[in-house]
Amino acid sequence: MKFERYVALGDSFTEGVGDPDPVRPNGLRGWADLVAEELARDNPEFGYANLAVRGRLLRPILDEQLDAAVAMRPDLVTIYAGGNNLMRPKLDLDALAAEYDEAVGKLAATGARVLVWTAYDGSWAPVFRILRGRWAVYNELVREIADRHGATIVDFWRFAEYRDLRMWDFDRLHMSAAGHRNMAIRVLDLLGAAHTLTPAEFEAAPVVSAAKRAEDRRWAREFLVPWIGRRLRGTSSGDGVAPKRPALQPV
Repeated sequence: MKFERYVALGDSFTEGVGDPDPVRPNGLRGWADLVAEELARDNPEFGYANLAVRGRLLRPILDEQLDAAVAMRPDLVTIYAGGNNLMRPKLDLDALAAEYDEAVGKLAATGARVLVWTAYDGSWAPVFRILRGRWAVYNELVREIADRHGATIVDFWRFAEYRDLRMWDFDRLHMSAAGHRNMAIRVLDLLGAAHTLTPAEFEAAPVVSAAKRAEDRRWAREFLVPWIGRRLRGTSSGDGVAPKRPALQPV
């Protein structure tokens, strides 16, 4: 299929946090930009909008992005939402799924190809493994939603290559440039779209050492503690941030 209008919805995952590029809006590239660039090759009519904003919970994503996306009459939509909700202390997963279900149904009703994501299985990471059960339940609910509306699942849960820390940014919460590039390849392959992207090539993974343990302590001090502080204060990294591509534009 040749796509003409691609709209991306979501949070930091889709905005591109972890893949900095100072010449782009919001100073970020990310997997969605890479997908759009590949789909736009030899297609001057192709338009791309990215409405995602870091830190957004599911309800703000739907309130701020859903109607705007539908109004653009897309033929390709990607949405990954709810990840920030999963990190909160209290969560009603059934209520979250009901809201997500309604939104995916509204997107599917446009006739667009809709892609949704499972959450990543970060159980190998000590801080995040306590959330594994919650992530697994979320994934099953998302699979049901996708089945109900004919959406396509991007099964992040099963992408074993992300066990390599080099696929993640310093904060270990957002993908690195290599991780974003790999995700773009995964999406393009799932769409059956020809592309020019190749995965990053890594040397053998480094052996755990005193330097690695020092890096763990720095991560806890510079990311984990401030992140917990924002949760307690009810603030977000996305406060004051606007979508980087609020309207369909040529790539």
